[in-house]
Amino acid sequence: MAMKIRLARGGSKKRPFYRIVAADSRMPRDGRFIEKLGTYNPLLPKDNEERVKMNMERIQYWLDQGAQPTDRIARMLEAAGARDKAERNNPNKGAPGKKAQERVEEKAAKAAAAAEAAAAPAEEAAAEE
Repeated sequence: MAMKIRLARGGSKKRPFYRIVAADSRMPRDGRFIEKLGTYNPLLPKDNEERVKMNMERIQYWLDQGAQPTDRIARMLEAAGARDKAERNNPNKGAPGKKAQERVEEKAAKAAAAAEAAAAPAEEAAAEE
């Protein structure tokens, strides 16, 4: 049985509230789960300690049993210090677009031209002496 530690949504429309649960991966998101491991309330401020509550002993038990955390749960566990920080690679996300790259190239060309113009009088003065 493939186990997952994931979020199960509760709350009303536009007022999300999540339970952190251990569930069979074949069950629906809000469906049957084996054990409730904590809660997550995204409406609270990020520095509020009530935003994420986790029973770390039970989460560690399920991880030892082979349960795989979802991406969001893995990030929460990293923030809590229960897991090592994983390297994430999305090279295209941080790259600037075409227009921004063109602007950077134009700015670099202008800066180089300005540096040459400023260096020319200094070289002439040095040559005269």
